[in-house]
Amino acid sequence: MDFSIIIESLPPLLNATLITVLLAVVSVVFALILGFFTALARISKIKVLKAIGSFYISIFRGTPLLVQIFVIYYGLPQIDIELNPIPSGVLALSLNAGAYLSESFRAAILAVDKGQMEAAVSMGMTYGQAMRRVILPQSIRIAIPTLSNTYIILIKDTSLVSVITVTELLQMSTLIIAKTFEPLTIYLLAAALYWIVITFFTALLDRLEKRTSRHVA
Repeated sequence: MDFSIIIESLPPLLNATLITVLLAVVSVVFALILGFFTALARISKIKVLKAIGSFYISIFRGTPLLVQIFVIYYGLPQIDIELNPIPSGVLALSLNAGAYLSESFRAAILAVDKGQMEAAVSMGMTYGQAMRRVILPQSIRIAIPTLSNTYIILIKDTSLVSVITVTELLQMSTLIIAKTFEPLTIYLLAAALYWIVITFFTALLDRLEKRTSRHVA
C-alpha cells in the first residue's frame, strides 16, 4: 500500500465527506418535516389526506431509491422541471426517508395511550392542543430509536447520488481512482471515512436516546 497516495487523497476525500454529511443533515431535516406531516395525514379522519399520505408512502417505499434519483434528475427535465445535481439528490433522499419516517411517527403516535388524549380533552384542551402538549412529546421520545436508525441509513444512501455527479465521498473516490489506479487503497480509505462518520453519529444519537429515556423515567 502506497502511503503517499493516502496522504495525497485524504484532503479531497475529507472535503467530500463533509459534503456527504451536509447532504445527510439537510435531507433528514426535510424528511423529518415531511414524515411528520404525512404521519398526521395518515391518522387524520379526512379521507383525502389519508389517501394522499398512503399513496406517497406506497410509491417511495415500494420503489428503489436509485430509480427515484434517476426519475428526479433525468426524468423531470422532460416536463420542464430541471434541478441541479445537489438539489436533485436532496429531494430524492428527503422524499425516500420521509416515507419511512412517517411510518415511524405514526406508530409512535398510536403507541401513546388513547386515554391521555381523552383526559387532555376532558380538561378543556382542543385536539390540536392535546396533540402538541401531551401526545407529540411522548411520541417523539418513542420514535427516537427508529429515527436514529433512519438517519444512519440515510448517510449511507448518500453514496447513491454519486450517479448524478454529486461529488460526495463515493464520487470523489471514483475520481481519484481514475487518476491513481489504486481502487483497493482508495475504496478502503473511503470505507474507513464512512465508518468514522457513522460511528460518530451512532454514538451521538445513542446518547440522545439515553438522555430522553432518563427524562421519561
